[in-house]
Amino acid sequence: MLSKAIRRLFVSFLLCASIDCTVPGFGLPSAPLAALQKNVGAGTMNAFAQPAGIKQGKGTSLALSSEVSSGGAVEKKSSGVGIDIPLLIYFGLWYLGNYYYNISNKLALKAAGGSTGFPMTISSLQMGVGCLYAIFLWLAPDARKAPTVTLDDIIKTLPVALCYAGAHCASVFSFSAGSVSFGQIVKAAEPAFAAVLSQFVYKKKVSKAKWWCLPIVIGGVILASVNELDFAWSALISACIANLFAAVRGNENKKLMETSGIKERIGSIGNQFALTSILGFLMSVPFFLALEGSRWPEFVQLFKTKKALWANLIASGLWFYGYNEVSTMTLKKTGAVTQSVANTAKRVIVIVGVALVLGESLDFMKLLGCGIGIGGVFLYSIIDKIFPEK
Repeated sequence: MLSKAIRRLFVSFLLCASIDCTVPGFGLPSAPLAALQKNVGAGTMNAFAQPAGIKQGKGTSLALSSEVSSGGAVEKKSSGVGIDIPLLIYFGLWYLGNYYYNISNKLALKAAGGSTGFPMTISSLQMGVGCLYAIFLWLAPDARKAPTVTLDDIIKTLPVALCYAGAHCASVFSFSAGSVSFGQIVKAAEPAFAAVLSQFVYKKKVSKAKWWCLPIVIGGVILASVNELDFAWSALISACIANLFAAVRGNENKKLMETSGIKERIGSIGNQFALTSILGFLMSVPFFLALEGSRWPEFVQLFKTKKALWANLIASGLWFYGYNEVSTMTLKKTGAVTQSVANTAKRVIVIVGVALVLGESLDFMKLLGCGIGIGGVFLYSIIDKIFPEK
C-alpha cells in the first residue's frame, strides 16, 4: 500500500488534472468542485505532495478561479486588459510542479547515493512513472481518448522524444553531481541555446537587441558559479547538454504540432506529450541498461529498504510528467524561445525555494549572479518592445 504522502500526492495530482478549466490537456473529465470535495474529502483539496523528508508547511493550497462553460472549457472574461487567464494558470501549475519536482528529485538522488548512485536509473524510472499515468488515462473510462496515430506519425515524434529524454537525463545527472541551485543557474542560459538554434538551424530570425542580452545572461551564470561550493565540471557539462536538448525539443515540438493532419490523429496536447513520454522512456532504457544495468540488484535493494528513495522517486515522476505536460500546453500558445525565457524566469523561484528547503548555499556572489542572469532574461523578453526593429 502506498504511504499517506504518496496517496495524497496521487489524489491531489488527479484533482488538478481533473478540472478542465485549469489543465484540459490532462484529459480527465471535469466535475463540479462540490462533488470532488464530497468524493475525496475537503482536506485533500488543499493537499499537495510533500516530498519524503520535508515537513509539510501550513497553508499550502492552490487557488484557481475561472469561468467554465457547460462543456468544461475555459471562457475568457472580456476585459480591456485582455489577460489570457488559462495561459497564466498553465504557467502557475508549470512553476509549482517544477518546484516540487526539484525537491523530490534531489531527495531521491541523495537516498540512492548522489553522484555515485543511480542518476540514469532514477531519470529513466521517473519517465516510466509518467508513462504509467498516461496509459492509465487512455484505459480509464471517459478519461482520455487514445490517439489514432500511424507509424509515420510515431517516426515524426521520435526527434521530440529523443530530446525530451536527453534533456531530462542530462538534468538529473547535473543535479546528482552538484546542487540544484547551481544546476538551475547554469540551465538559465537556455535562451542562448534556443536563440542560436532558432537563428541558424530553424531559420527563425532573432533580433540584434536580443543577441546583446545574451551576454548578460551568460555573465550572470559565470558570476554565480565563482564561489559555488558544490561546483563540478560534470554538473556544468550535463546542464549545458540539457540546455541543448531542451532548445532543440522546443523547436521540434512546435514544428510537430504544426504538422498538417497529425494534431487531429493525436487528438490533444495531452496525447502528444503522452506519446513523447512513452517514446522517450523506451529510448532511455538502452542507456540505463548500458550505464547502470549491472547494478540493478543493488538499486532494487535500496528501493525496498529506503522510503526516501521510492517515495520521492514516484513523487518526482508524477510531478515531472505533470509540469512538463503543462509546459507543452504553453508551447501551443507561445514560441520556443519565449518558453525558454519563461522557463528561465521561473528558476529564480526554484533556486531560492529549493536552496532554502535543502540547505544549499546562497552566498552573495551566487545571488548576485542569479539576479543578473534573471534580469538579463527579463530584458531579453521585452527588449524588442523597447527597441523595435525598423
